[in-house]
Amino acid sequence: MLTIWGGASSRSMRAHWMAHELGLDYEAKLIGSRTGETQTEAFRALNPKEKIPVLVDDDLVLTESAAIVTYLGDTYGKDSGLVPAPYTRERALYNQWNSFIQMELDAHTLYVVRKHRDLAGLYGQAPAAVSSAIEGFHKQIAVAEQALTDSNFLVGDHFTGADLMMTTTLKWAVAYEVDLAPRLIQYGTLHAARPAYRKAGRLNFSISAGA
Repeated sequence: MLTIWGGASSRSMRAHWMAHELGLDYEAKLIGSRTGETQTEAFRALNPKEKIPVLVDDDLVLTESAAIVTYLGDTYGKDSGLVPAPYTRERALYNQWNSFIQMELDAHTLYVVRKHRDLAGLYGQAPAAVSSAIEGFHKQIAVAEQALTDSNFLVGDHFTGADLMMTTTLKWAVAYEVDLAPRLIQYGTLHAARPAYRKAGRLNFSISAGA
């Protein structure tokens, strides 16, 4: 039995969405971040980083949303096209986009906004850092906008885990009231209409986010 720990966050949404795309039967442990549930002894035994999401597949414990999305596609969806085959140019581009999303759009920009706005009680208020982060997001997301000028997909001619990662990131930006270009809104809306996204969203966001 597969288990996915985590809920109420864009990062956890990625894991749940991929599982639903693949039609997997799994157990959802919908714990939130910053709620104390990631600091329990049981959870810290799984992930000493005290972060969600976490995937458990038999004796494999996997953290980091992009790694989980890719593992699920490789292991349970080899013929789905959701993750390009290893050792191909498409896989190299897929890895490139996921690295870009995780670093330039997530960790270096949107998460800075979260730290110094939503979690200001822990990390301190830093209006200048928040403004710079939003500016940086706009600069970097323009790269994606350009890549999507003539296509609805980041890699190849069909939906992949890279589009899953990008869509959840764009939805996070919208939730933070970060302005997006019409093309990016169109792209995000298109992929958020997928049945697996809707099913995963109802599950993932059925609990409140942690402070």
